[in-house]
Amino acid sequence: MKATRRHDVRWRRLLAALLAMPLLMFAASAYSAPKTLLVLGDSLSAEYGLTRGSGWVALLDKRLQQEKISTGIINASISGETTIGGKTRLPALLSKHAPDVVIIELGANDALRGLQLSATQTNLQALIDMARAAKAKVVLVGMQIPPNYGADYTNKFSQLFPAAAKRNKTALVPFFLKDVADKPALFQADRMHPNEQAQQTLLDNVWPALQPLLK
Repeated sequence: MKATRRHDVRWRRLLAALLAMPLLMFAASAYSAPKTLLVLGDSLSAEYGLTRGSGWVALLDKRLQQEKISTGIINASISGETTIGGKTRLPALLSKHAPDVVIIELGANDALRGLQLSATQTNLQALIDMARAAKAKVVLVGMQIPPNYGADYTNKFSQLFPAAAKRNKTALVPFFLKDVADKPALFQADRMHPNEQAQQTLLDNVWPALQPLLK
C-alpha cells in the first residue's frame, strides 16, 4: 500500500512538472523574443554622403550585437524626408514590420522648406499616434535649426519636440546634434550633414533614450 502511495505521489509530481514545462518555455521565449526597431528619419539617418554602413544606425546595430540585445533594425530613412512624407509612409511600414519601437527623426526639412510650425506639430502628433496605435513605443528625436531663420521661429521649432514628448509621455532625444552642431570639423563639405567622425556622437545622443525601451 505504501509503495503504491509513493508511486502515486511521484506520478503526480511528474505530471505537474510536465504541465509546467510549456508555461516555462513560453515565459523564456517571451523574455528572449527579439524586438524590431524602425527608424523613420531623413538624410541624417539615411547615411547621406557617407560610406554605406558607417552611419549612426549601422553603429547602433553593432552596439546591440555587442551588448547581446536581440533587436532587428529597419532603417526606413530617406534623404529629404519631411514629417508629411513620414506620415504618408508610416502606416505601410507599421503594417509590414510590426515594430516594437519607432524612432522618429523628422522635422528639420520641414523648417528648411518653410513649413508652418503648426503643420509640423500636427504631423509629429500623427506619427506618434500611428506608432502607438500599432503598439510600438516611440523615441522622438529633437532637432534645432540655425538662428538665421529668425529667433522666434528658431525657438518655437526647437520646442516642438520636447512639448510633443511631454504631451505624449514618449522618450525624447533632446537634441540629435548635441556636441556636433558647434564643431565644423564634424560636418561634410555642405556644412549641413555630419561626417563619419560624427556618427558615434549621434548614436551616443540617441542611446540613453532608446536603450531602456529595448530591455
